[in-house]
Amino acid sequence: MATTDSRPAGGIDRRALNRAFLARQLLSGRHVMTAEAALEHLVGLQAQAPFPPYYGLWSRLEGFRPQELADLLTGRRAVRIALMRGTVHLVTAADCLRLRPCFQPFLERGLTANFAKDLGGLDVAEVAEAARSLLAREPHTVGDLTTALRMAWPDRPANALGNVVRSLLPVVQIPPRGVWGMSGQPTYALAQDWIGGEMDAEAGIDDLVLRYLAAFGPATVKDIQAWSGLTRLRAVVERLRPRLVSLRDEEGRELLDLPDAPRPEGDAPVPVRYLAPYDNAILSHTDRTRIISDEYRKAIATKNAVIPGTILVDGFVAGAWRIDQGRASTTLDVQLFTRIGGREREELTAEGERLLEFAADDGASRELRVVDA
Repeated sequence: MATTDSRPAGGIDRRALNRAFLARQLLSGRHVMTAEAALEHLVGLQAQAPFPPYYGLWSRLEGFRPQELADLLTGRRAVRIALMRGTVHLVTAADCLRLRPCFQPFLERGLTANFAKDLGGLDVAEVAEAARSLLAREPHTVGDLTTALRMAWPDRPANALGNVVRSLLPVVQIPPRGVWGMSGQPTYALAQDWIGGEMDAEAGIDDLVLRYLAAFGPATVKDIQAWSGLTRLRAVVERLRPRLVSLRDEEGRELLDLPDAPRPEGDAPVPVRYLAPYDNAILSHTDRTRIISDEYRKAIATKNAVIPGTILVDGFVAGAWRIDQGRASTTLDVQLFTRIGGREREELTAEGERLLEFAADDGASRELRVVDA
């Protein structure tokens, strides 16, 4: 990893901000560390689709193999649970117990805001307790659980009842969901029953903010709120200010950071990287121009909020990618948004071939197709 910038706290331009961010995100070069340690450092990986976390770890870790993450899931040392922004994230079991209490008020507010019409007059705590009793006996698929709940509340939509469970109870989605090469319906278990242990009521927002800065900083207060979905964090930041340094970006905005976190020079070389679909590196700031231009952000936007895999060239998004897998062949399609140089194209091709090798079944033919801007 690049060395820490020894310059005094002050201004930081967009390229230096980019390099600092890539260093925090383990994207300045592949790292020799376990998948579990990487999940801890990154405060989890966004995982509303089952397999993007595998690609996210592949892009960051030396020698990562899917079985390592699959073993964490089946061994109950990592879980999929709704956390930041109410979105499913894949986190370590320890982080599940630490982080879930931080987001309980946010999830409850979201439930009220999004399902007020469907839940009007309903005692949602009673629904949650009914679901808790069912899950205490055994895990349930989401469909089976909502069907059982509708027997008691037949006038309420299944989707609304399912979101009561997801918001009021710490439920995890258990394997085979999320296990590489396998499929399965979303199936809930109570986190404490699945992992063992209790929710950490002492875990605080202060630690969450500090961990965000370690993995995503330097950042504004609005950035922290955009990543977490939490509000009113300025008071938290002011409480932490003696432990932080203050920087200014090119727009004059204050960025907070940890004093000893890496802040490489803006001209530090960085490799071409294929980022996973829904990668947190793309989604975790109010101003995302530290990694993707507003123009390219619009280019990857979809009506159903699906975020494709993206490609970093010189540290910034320069294209998008997708993999199509069949029984006999795997194809990697790359769409570039801008022209790139010869050396960068060679690196793009070599990294694409490595991605194909990672994703394809043994014996399947492989094809890399690049469409220029």
